[in-house]
Parts: sequence; C-alpha cells; structure tokens
Amino acid sequence: MFFRNLTLFRFSAHAGKALDDLESHLAEHPLRPCGPLELFTRGFVSPLGPDADVLSRTLDKFSLFSLGQEDKLLPSAVVAAETSRRARARAATEGGPVSARQRRGIKQSVVEELLPRAFSRPSRTDAFVDRKNGWLVIDTASRKKAETLLASLREALSSFPALPLAAAETPRALLTRWLDSGELPDGLELGDECELRDPGASGGAVVRCRHQDLSGDEIAEHLRSGKQVYQLGLHFNDRMSLVLGEDLVIRKLKFHDAVIEELSYDSAEDASAEIDARFALMSLELEKLLEHLAGWFAISRPEPA
Repeated sequence: MFFRNLTLFRFSAHAGKALDDLESHLAEHPLRPCGPLELFTRGFVSPLGPDADVLSRTLDKFSLFSLGQEDKLLPSAVVAAETSRRARARAATEGGPVSARQRRGIKQSVVEELLPRAFSRPSRTDAFVDRKNGWLVIDTASRKKAETLLASLREALSSFPALPLAAAETPRALLTRWLDSGELPDGLELGDECELRDPGASGGAVVRCRHQDLSGDEIAEHLRSGKQVYQLGLHFNDRMSLVLGEDLVIRKLKFHDAVIEELSYDSAEDASAEIDARFALMSLELEKLLEHLAGWFAISRPEPA
C-alpha cells in the first residue's frame, strides 16, 4: 500500500493532540451504503481491508486511515435521454411545448426513479498523519479529493486546523534555479522528466518532457527563452524517485529496489502484517523526505492559535 501521490498539509503541535483518540472519532463517522435516493455517501473505512474491525492503524507517531465513498452510477446521458423522451410524450399529450420548469421536474422524477436501481461504485483515499512533525499526507494528486478528506477529518474531530503548505521560497523559482544551474541540494539528483511553461501569458507554451536528459541543450534553450519549471522529476537519496510540482504536490512517487528489499514480514501471517510492514517502511522514508522538503522551501509548521 505504498502511496503514489502526496498532497500535504501541516498542523501545529496543539492541533495534533486531537489525533490522540483518532480511532474513536473515526468510529462515529463510518462509511454506510448509499440509500435509495442518495447519489453518494462518504465515511471512514479500515485501511487494513474490508474484514478488519478498526478504522486506523497507529505505529509509533504515525497513524494510517482511509476515507471511503460510494457513488451511484447513473450516467447523465441515460438521464438526459429518458428526460427528453418523457418531455416529448408530455408535449404530445398536452398539445404544447414543455416549459423549462416542467422539464426540470421531469428530470428530477427520472433521477428519483432510476437511482434505486443504479449500481454503487466504492472508492477510497488513504492518508496518514505524523503527529510528531505535524504532517497530514494524503495519497492523491487531486486538490479536490484532498480537501474532501480533510473536511471529513475535521468533521470527525470537530476541529482540525491543518493548513496547506506555505513556502517562504517560491517553489517555481527554486525548481527553475535547480534545473537551470544543475546545482541541487545534497541528496537530490535530476530525474528524466519535467514540465516547463511560459508564465508570461495564459495559454502560453507548455513543454512536457519524459525520458529526457534534463541537463541537455534542448532544456537549456527553453529556460533561456523564459520558460519556468512547473514540475520536475527528481531522485532523493538513491531511495525514491518523484515528480515535484510548483504546487508542492508530489506525484509518481516510487521507492527504489533497495528500499523494497528492506520489507520485513512473515508471508504466512495475515494481510494486515504486510500492510503494517509497508506502512512502517513508507512512513519512515517519507519522514526524511518531508524534513528535507520543509528545509528546501522554508516550510514552517503552524504555530498554535
């Protein structure tokens, strides 16, 4: 269960105290099945799988949890087609056009009739908190999904003032300087992909490179023309590769073989033993990465309100 993308938030030491009894708070907001007329439901599920009876897993200062969601699969094309059919039938019966208000009413009736028969699609978003260092780490590159999980966590805890990252060093400028100069902080090496954009105007030129020598003349020419780095592929400490964005979202996170080989668990044990082993390894590796990330961009931990 290694995370693939990281959207990050920070919280103060005082806010972290609300996480001491995380399990009981999450237990008050579990995922329930969609009702007959509900488009979706949302709630917490076990990160250890559907057969587990806990909603979080805490190892030392790290706590793993998951937000689940069920969505009714009701294609808009199906609703539109049935709405149009009924609107035409009503117009023929009444001998006049159907008004916009009447059409909205027909559409609502169609949705209410079809929803109970629609299939439900389950999904989940994993996350963990580092209570000691004040990080909320969410396995998604989608800001919307991350905000949804954070809102659900705040509801479960009554209050949880985690904040988006506030960097004193402008990420885009620093990433551009790294690529342009080739001088990276200790432990970092350039990867083989990047995204460059012309920041001067909306709709400006965008260059996306993959499997590219980022130290070559072609990239240098783009930088000389004024393009800036919006995403940059990196290797960290020969332990992992990632793509770091100017929004400070980490994408395409992948641990190197040397890390994977350190996994230690008894394959004869249940699946939760493997999840524990992977979570322990991942959280410790990411603790080092996030410590350096905070230093590179001067990201401070929020002070208590």
